[in-house]
Amino acid sequence: MNASTRTTRRHFPIASMFMLPAAAVTLGLLPSMVTTARAADQELTITIKDHKFEPADPTIPAGVRVKLTVVNADKTAEEFESHDFHVEKIVGGGKTVSVYIGPLDAGTYKFFGERHEKTAQGILTVK
Repeated sequence: MNASTRTTRRHFPIASMFMLPAAAVTLGLLPSMVTTARAADQELTITIKDHKFEPADPTIPAGVRVKLTVVNADKTAEEFESHDFHVEKIVGGGKTVSVYIGPLDAGTYKFFGERHEKTAQGILTVK
């Protein structure tokens, strides 16, 4: 084995590990792959009005990430919360917040408004 063969064998595997990611970044492929994945997300909007959720019983597909938007139509703040799908977010009066949930397995998931727990109750159904 001559010196040039050893150099090629030693450097080729390391160089090839970086060529594909570098080419993807150079060609702009990574941002488009991320955009494509986000375009497949589902969206759900829940409105808080008179300290109640509308709809109080929404349904989303199983196995899909969902952008959940909570619109607070009341003048007072509410804390949108779910122990089942792990969200806790304060929504100011007249404000809107968005969070991503899932993907979730099929089933039912409770959510509530912590500041008005007697009336602000809901169940998310995942099918």
